[in-house]
Amino acid sequence: MTDPIVDAHHHVWDLSVRDQDWITGPDLAPLRRDFGVPDLEPEARPLGVQATVLVQTITVAEETPEFLALAAESALIAGVVGWTDLTRPDVAEALAALRELPGGRYLAGIRHQVQGEPDPEWLLRPDVRRGLAAVAEAGLVYDLVVLPHQLPACVKAAADHPGLTFVLDHLGKPPIASGELEPWASHVRALAALPNTVCKLSGMVTEADWRAWTVEDLRPYADTVLDAFGPERLMFGSDWPVCTLAASYAEVTRAADALTGTLGANERAEVFAGTATRVYCL
Repeated sequence: MTDPIVDAHHHVWDLSVRDQDWITGPDLAPLRRDFGVPDLEPEARPLGVQATVLVQTITVAEETPEFLALAAESALIAGVVGWTDLTRPDVAEALAALRELPGGRYLAGIRHQVQGEPDPEWLLRPDVRRGLAAVAEAGLVYDLVVLPHQLPACVKAAADHPGLTFVLDHLGKPPIASGELEPWASHVRALAALPNTVCKLSGMVTEADWRAWTVEDLRPYADTVLDAFGPERLMFGSDWPVCTLAASYAEVTRAADALTGTLGANERAEVFAGTATRVYCL
């Protein structure tokens, strides 16, 4: 890659500030340490990454103000996808308060760990719908971190909120390790049929076989979202440091480069920078 890159999806955490209670078991043990911007920069900068979007990891209110302050101090972080409780009755005021904090201008979107909600139609609850409306009114986008069986609710939510841009993280976590495409592919195409939806080309290596994945294992899934959303609604994300369970930052970037190799120069520029810059108003 020679053109500038925007990494639309990465995380940081400091275990001395708070625990990441999702990091459990021996498989995730390599993630049980601190990961900060000083760790990311030497991985990303040599590859041409000029800006990033820092994404929430846990549903703790204190994390988003910390991320906003970090963005204000960092020359790399250009936007933050934070968290707030969408179900609280004063969600509009909560979003406005985040904007008033140090670094508040970097708030670009909101995300909730919908993948952990037992109700597959959590997004369609009346209190959540009210929260999504407030996100739209605030001029923010909404990131969807969901599992394939939750995608039909995403389609309904996006249809019900045409003024809100929904960004699908990690392709909706398709079952790459098993090689299955359906019903994931049909659900993704239904979501992509709505003009207020965007998808991140991210998180694929950890949905594949961590120890033996190849670019060709990822290709059917990347091709599906490329065809469904088009380059102008697709954005590259590393999902660092979670990706390091299966691949280095450079390997993830090279895989995305290979998966978009048939696109023209302008289309690749959209995937690797233009879409994220536009959608997140970086």
